[in-house]
Amino acid sequence: MADNGGVNASTPAGPDFTPAALPRPLALPDFPWHSLRPYRQRAAQHPDGVVDLSIGTPVDPSPAVARDALQAAANAPGYPPADGTPQVRAAIIDWMRRRRGVRGLTDVAVIPTIGSKESVAQLPLQLGAHPGDLIAHPRAAYPTYDVGARLAGATPVPVDTAADPDTWELPDGRLVAIWLNSPGNPDGHVLAVDQLARIVAWARARGVVVLSDECYAELAWEEPWATDGVPSLLDPRVTGAGSDGAPDFTGLLALYSLSKQSNLAGYRAAFLAGDPELVAAVTEVRRHTGMLPPAPVQAALAATLADAEHVAAQQAVYRARREALLEGTATVGLVNDPESAAGLYLWLSGPASMSAWDLVGAFAELGIVVAPGDFYGEAGAGHVRMSLTDTDDRVAAAVRRLHAPGAAALFAG
Repeated sequence: MADNGGVNASTPAGPDFTPAALPRPLALPDFPWHSLRPYRQRAAQHPDGVVDLSIGTPVDPSPAVARDALQAAANAPGYPPADGTPQVRAAIIDWMRRRRGVRGLTDVAVIPTIGSKESVAQLPLQLGAHPGDLIAHPRAAYPTYDVGARLAGATPVPVDTAADPDTWELPDGRLVAIWLNSPGNPDGHVLAVDQLARIVAWARARGVVVLSDECYAELAWEEPWATDGVPSLLDPRVTGAGSDGAPDFTGLLALYSLSKQSNLAGYRAAFLAGDPELVAAVTEVRRHTGMLPPAPVQAALAATLADAEHVAAQQAVYRARREALLEGTATVGLVNDPESAAGLYLWLSGPASMSAWDLVGAFAELGIVVAPGDFYGEAGAGHVRMSLTDTDDRVAAAVRRLHAPGAAALFAG
């Protein structure tokens, strides 16, 4: 038995007992997905099993180009570079030029990351945000923007990123960063070039950094985005030019992930790009903390970015599922947000008398699990998010259930 001064787990705390200083609460919100458990249980009682359309985790195979590159680079005995191999940085720069219309990026303006959620959660801390700072994010937003601000001790502030920033109502404190998410999760809204440029000009005039999560950019369904592409924060029409005529990335960082477009969520393959000064600050923290994307994953990231064929094939799969689910949900009287033009989800509402949780319950009666809009802030009230990420067979099952006798009555309010 170890000598612990006579104190062990069964020793009661005396009057002079001092509890350990750690852990201390981090003032994080409750993890919302736990509240779906009873609805999952109800949905699982369906005789044909559950159709889970609540979480955007890919189910289709990872592309062969990624798997082959991962295997070829599997012999990786040394530590990978925090700022990425030359090959992966070149692939990121080339992809941003070809697919997003971004020119002028250099080796010091891009790094690979361990997924993009990691960056959403940690960029405020890595960039030095602290208590008293404000970090803005979209009103309807993935919860990690809020969490990332809190981890740094800053205050998250929901704002309408589609509105004139002069109309934003901000509490006391210094606004240090603005998160954008286009296409948006959960709502699929896209910010046009003019709005992006207006936010950038407003932020630069106040010394505010703009961070843009663009991980759904290759999944555009409606015009003009399906033809013209979803604009990036780093688009030259947004950034403007510096004195040398090159795009001006000052104060701007864009994130991208291969989780959605390439079914690589399990690889945690992503990157960020933009202002070299911001990239350097983030990279320094990552070096100190050992946040190094594995070398085989960096190789897979580079190879996958160079291949457009698998992306087009996956887009077609998601488009077919989206059209089927749009038709099925319309059958029971649900309406997809007319501005939901891109991304991996439907953003559905029903009668005004039905709350988001009422809608979740109605879907559960059909053996379908969806996410309540309440998970995404007050702006999500009355909505549910339905993902396109179950197999073709299970999506077809969901559509059949929506067509079944009595299904529409569940959504009648």
